[in-house]
Amino acid sequence: MNNASSRAAAIRLSPEIAAAAAESKAWPFEEAKKIIARYKGRDFPETVLFETGYGPSGLPHIGTFGEVARTSMVRHAFRVLTDDKVKTRLLCFSDDMDGMRKIPDNVPSKAFLEPYLHKPLTSVPDPWTNEFKSFGEHNNAMLRRFLDTFGFDYEFASATEYYKAGRFDAVLREAAWKYSAIMDVMLPTLGEERRATYSPFLPISPKSGRVLYVPMKHVDAKDGTITFDDEDGTETTLPVTGGKVKLQWKPDFGARWAALNVDFEMFGKDHQTNQAIYDKICTILGGRPPEHFVYELFLDDKGEKISKSKGNGLTIDEWLTYAPTESLALYMFQRPRQAKKLYFDVIPRAVDEYYQFLAAYPRQDWKERLGNPVWHIHGGNPPDIHLPVSFGMLLNLVSASNAENKTVLWGFISRHVPGVTPQTHPELDRLTDYAIRYYEDFVKPAKVYRAPDGEEREALAALADRLEALPADAGAEEIQNAALNVARFIPRYQDHKRTSPEGGPGVSVAFFQMIYQVLLGQERGPRFGSFAALYGKAETVALIRKALEGKLAA
Repeated sequence: MNNASSRAAAIRLSPEIAAAAAESKAWPFEEAKKIIARYKGRDFPETVLFETGYGPSGLPHIGTFGEVARTSMVRHAFRVLTDDKVKTRLLCFSDDMDGMRKIPDNVPSKAFLEPYLHKPLTSVPDPWTNEFKSFGEHNNAMLRRFLDTFGFDYEFASATEYYKAGRFDAVLREAAWKYSAIMDVMLPTLGEERRATYSPFLPISPKSGRVLYVPMKHVDAKDGTITFDDEDGTETTLPVTGGKVKLQWKPDFGARWAALNVDFEMFGKDHQTNQAIYDKICTILGGRPPEHFVYELFLDDKGEKISKSKGNGLTIDEWLTYAPTESLALYMFQRPRQAKKLYFDVIPRAVDEYYQFLAAYPRQDWKERLGNPVWHIHGGNPPDIHLPVSFGMLLNLVSASNAENKTVLWGFISRHVPGVTPQTHPELDRLTDYAIRYYEDFVKPAKVYRAPDGEEREALAALADRLEALPADAGAEEIQNAALNVARFIPRYQDHKRTSPEGGPGVSVAFFQMIYQVLLGQERGPRFGSFAALYGKAETVALIRKALEGKLAA
């Protein structure tokens, strides 16, 4: 994914583009318009701030990518709507001062980390390497590397550094003054037992270094201090400033918005019930809540919410093993307020849809272009790429030919589309790698060839004869029509809800489902004529004969 357009390069708009942007209903523009309305009747600030949050208790994941990608899309839409006359920033904030509440499963030694439970993540040693000073610093570095890989234009922020450098001191002092008001917001949301010990302030024990969830004995707003009993029972007083104290996560949300003057932040639906709390606390602390965008969460193939602890769903690395980044960006762009399944089966469709949108872009007017996902994915500058073969077709070609290397695939492609080579179409060459990997890991293990029954054998034999009778240079349409002409005279495959060009019944999809089950060991496949033309008429006939001989199902 290329977010270069979000960098310092100026956006130059024609009147036509500006008009289309003002009327666009694409969701990034809708969100950007909310930010513009936020400042209606007054000047924009020196910088409009977009923010995303990251919890470094684990490594960056597919949700992190989605949040930053989507926020970048809104930021770019805002720049377009304001003719790039307002400075913007994207701040990726790491909550690395949180205490380590449990030890992750993916560390080399859980015993090594046991003594550091409940210490801030930036006070826990790095269990993987000696390269980083802490667990938090290691995961922050992974986040920055992760974001840099995709070319995102962002600034990184560490909660530990902000707290210790005094960036939050003013809002922390204000929280001491408004302690009762914050408690009035928080206590009704808690159970009886939790209410008895709750405090928005979490002191860092000067003795153990742990983040303490203890009640306050006294909050001195004038001196900016809190008094509590440390773990050993010693009454202790600490300043709320200078990184000696942090805020509980819900007050911290609102306090950060107030301290940094955040204008836009999106979060998942699991935060939606707390949104009112974040907003109230931000207001109590003298800030104005940012514009929000609440996106739906992803589901696994069983329709259950994806969970890092369960390990269901896809990781970013898994997606990018089998498909280009842009296909994932498309998946993030489409229907963000609708729950979507995120598992391996969605990848091929996402890949083909991306290239379909890309191919449509040059033919569209500006109103359509600004609603086209590729305009947002590529920051207003989509590449000029046209694929002569779809990703789905490549997968079926690999499946039929059992190709284990690109040379075999390119033999079929070059024969079907003369003049197309890896050098002339490097994007297609890249997809051949993905197709082979996806086939080997997901398609091949799931293949189940079945033997045709008697009527199916007759239909396949007739199809092979029809294909053999076609001219050597028969194209996809001729092959498709030959298949239809075989099926439409077999009662089993007649679809009386449809009408053929000759006026008789149409052909049921069951005919083509049978072909893919018998010839490819799959439930679904591409348009038969297109597949057979790419694979080769003679090769398709040979495949049918092989199935009739019982060699495929065997």
